[in-house]
Amino acid sequence: MARYCFDEIAINSTEKKKPVAEDKYTYIGLEHLDSGCLKVTRFGADIAPKGDKLIMKKGDVLFGKRRAYQKKVAIAPFDGIFSAHGMVLRPKEEVIDKDFFPMFISSDYFLDAAIKISVGSLSPTINWRDLKNLEFDLPSLEEQHKIAKVLWSIHDTLEAYKKLLQKTDELVKSQFIEMFGDPTFNPKGWNVRKLSEIGDYFIGLTYSPKDVSESGMVVLRSGNIQNAKLDFNDIIRVKTEVREQLIVRENDILMCSRNGSATLVGKVAMIPELLEKMTFGAFMTIIRSHYYDYLFTYFQLDAFRAQISSSKTATINQITKAMLDEVVIPVPPIVLQKQFAAFVHQSDKSKSELEQAIAELDATYKKIISDNLG
Repeated sequence: MARYCFDEIAINSTEKKKPVAEDKYTYIGLEHLDSGCLKVTRFGADIAPKGDKLIMKKGDVLFGKRRAYQKKVAIAPFDGIFSAHGMVLRPKEEVIDKDFFPMFISSDYFLDAAIKISVGSLSPTINWRDLKNLEFDLPSLEEQHKIAKVLWSIHDTLEAYKKLLQKTDELVKSQFIEMFGDPTFNPKGWNVRKLSEIGDYFIGLTYSPKDVSESGMVVLRSGNIQNAKLDFNDIIRVKTEVREQLIVRENDILMCSRNGSATLVGKVAMIPELLEKMTFGAFMTIIRSHYYDYLFTYFQLDAFRAQISSSKTATINQITKAMLDEVVIPVPPIVLQKQFAAFVHQSDKSKSELEQAIAELDATYKKIISDNLG
């Protein structure tokens, strides 16, 4: 293998523009990128983003240089603009195969080295002047081409499995509507109750930078909700006093209640059995109720988002306690809720099998990268 400085491998495109109104449709921010996923599935903004943005071309590799520990790398799906907190990278094809390039940038081999040179505390950032001098080993172009074929085959299979997971979630929502009817219209005439009557909810912990400590308690934040489950790839800990009601419990529903991206506000995850005490941040809300299975699915329906949006106290990009106080929900008999819960748990078993297959494929993918780089 040959060794190269990163600026011999990649071009860092720094061309920028000040967004105009139509750019809001083709804007990609770091909030649109998912860790470990090369595909962009969300994009756009409600209004034209402010400040200079990077110009991207379809096929460019988008790399989140701010909080790089989140490992956000994706392929630009179209021409547009990208967050200035990222980098737009292009391969130098005399050194690296264009199909291998995204795999290389998204690999732990590259990302772990890049993360080490991040500067800053709360929002560590990678500077090009440091990154360009990092050295990496690469196999020959011929070998890269062969490896890329195998990796893309695994990648496509992984994406297919992930789509099956999404369909399983859609099936759960369909079963909810089948059993209980559309909550917006309540066609089955269930008793309607306020959310505050069937559950408690709490805004999360406020803390300062000086409270952050490796020996502290885990604080769950928006980034810890991935596909309606908790993800612990990006955690921080704080050492401060935490009230008992702000310590999460099994079957609590964690909701993102404030975010710069409106599409992320309202996303939820069910708290599983945990091995240690955890709390949650001030931009999050915990809903605690005996009807957790029913509510967890309800919060993922358009009916909930529509209610929140039409609230008398509606605000931009957040769900407040006052807004939750206005939420009214049809509440079916508990026996039907238990039947639905049994269906959900069976679906979860199917999802677990798919997730296991995904994990095994992902491990194979990473081993191929590890065996052929560095």
